[in-house]
Amino acid sequence: MHRSNMCVLSWIARYGFIIALLAACGSATTNPLTRPDIDEVRPTTAAQPTLTTAPTPTRAPVSGTPQPRFLRTSALQFGVVAHLYYTDRSRVLMLTKIAGFDWVRQQVHWKDIEAAPGVYYWDELDHIVADVSASNLKLLVNIVQSPPFYPPGNGGKPRDPKVMGNFVAAMVERYGDRIAAIEIWNEPNLAVENGGRVTPEDPGRYVEILAECYRRIKAINPNIYVLAAAPASTGVFDPERAIPDIEYLRAMYTYKNGMIRDYFDAQAAHPGGAANSPDWLYPESPGNRPAWNDHPTHYFRHVENVRALMIEHGLGDRQIWITEYGWATPNTTPGFEFGNLMTFDDQADYIVRAITRVYEQYRDEEGRPWVGAMFLWNMNFAVLWGAQGNPNHEQASFSLLNPDWSPRPAFIALQGLHQRLKVSQGRSP
Repeated sequence: MHRSNMCVLSWIARYGFIIALLAACGSATTNPLTRPDIDEVRPTTAAQPTLTTAPTPTRAPVSGTPQPRFLRTSALQFGVVAHLYYTDRSRVLMLTKIAGFDWVRQQVHWKDIEAAPGVYYWDELDHIVADVSASNLKLLVNIVQSPPFYPPGNGGKPRDPKVMGNFVAAMVERYGDRIAAIEIWNEPNLAVENGGRVTPEDPGRYVEILAECYRRIKAINPNIYVLAAAPASTGVFDPERAIPDIEYLRAMYTYKNGMIRDYFDAQAAHPGGAANSPDWLYPESPGNRPAWNDHPTHYFRHVENVRALMIEHGLGDRQIWITEYGWATPNTTPGFEFGNLMTFDDQADYIVRAITRVYEQYRDEEGRPWVGAMFLWNMNFAVLWGAQGNPNHEQASFSLLNPDWSPRPAFIALQGLHQRLKVSQGRSP
């Protein structure tokens, strides 16, 4: 019997009744979207937020034992990207636990929290952090979109690194160890993530921001992983659209004679997949699907090219964290037509193959994993888009759940795979 089919039977026997109960009870909280075309689904900002008092932060333990300079995981960790703002968080987090994930990645829009310089309205993020912690899951926060009062004022990366340093320091002081990792920005090689334009000088500006944030975070809590942002996998070179990911990373690694070496624990990556199997890679083993197969950035294994670049620049001691990966299924969003070549069963099969490849093959000469964590894109965006009347949006097509909260085949396959791999690692399933 195929492994995924065995997982299905095991899962139904153990957890099928829980999913049936979750799907049947209650209704999803409506999650209004202010901009349905952006990279992440966002909530409507509360009309009258309340300025809350910061709790006493949890400080890093003091010990006479020297700590390693840069953090790395000893075993491959499993995570998922979720949207926890203004939704049924308890349901999302329960399903995340049932699927066997260790981590949740939540994107945080800086401009929705800092209302004026140094004035922070944490509101819903307080509840998100508390609920993830209560669920015994680890939280990776991804910070994007600067407030309009910080030049250049277009939502892109701020001109002055110190203002972002102030924000991350305030966040770490407030939440302490309840935030386990912070990814500084998202896909900075895309113009849309950078206020509308990206130029060859931008990687150096990003390194300055990363360095400032790293110093401020580590001064408060050295146990938090600081991730260099994942560029989007693309070969496009156009200031109005993107800089190729490998070129962007190369510019980051060579800026000021490689100063980045001192300012990150792990490099985040977003390997694409299109409709290609995780066993394929252009040009040595190109996929046989029509289109989206003539460049390495269309393949999950492009992460191997990122690893090779890191080694080339003397950064092989750092792990890669795959903070977004996945495969689209049929959808109606232009530009994501490759999802129409996939089925839900294909999606499940490719995800299982990707995790298995990383677990078995992505190890250094000492046998240590050079991928520290993998975050599947995504858990519950189909629920959110379904509530908005657009269940066939591309973000929904990547989801592990259907719009009615029922599990797709990938969810079921992952529950069994995670259990097996955790036992193999000597961890509790």
